[in-house]
Amino acid sequence: QVQLVESGGGLVQAGGSLRLSCAASGRRFSTYAMGWFRQAPGKEREFVAGISGSGSSTSYADYVKGRFTISRDNAKNTVYLQMSSLKAEDTAVYYCAAEVYGSTRLRNAASWGQGTQVTVSS
Repeated sequence: QVQLVESGGGLVQAGGSLRLSCAASGRRFSTYAMGWFRQAPGKEREFVAGISGSGSSTSYADYVKGRFTISRDNAKNTVYLQMSSLKAEDTAVYYCAAEVYGSTRLRNAASWGQGTQVTVSS
């Protein structure tokens, strides 16, 4: 329904910062809740952060609260994930997702990006 392309992943030292971007296609971007999930080796995909269509409401997994910030720029059809104080356990493939119902938890995400690798060293 919507095409999503992530970028910004890479290698970063523990304690450092990284910003992920997700560019979306379509003309209804502002009506979708957007969010980020991640999948570490040997683990299931898990919710990281979500944001409402207008950006007025956000939701975070407990393990990233105070460290990660999700935001969006509807004029650019882009959602961001600013990550700071990164830990080795944050190493994972990060996926962007869109949900037409607008839930900030993205319980019914219908569109997914291809993923971008984030590796936190030491």
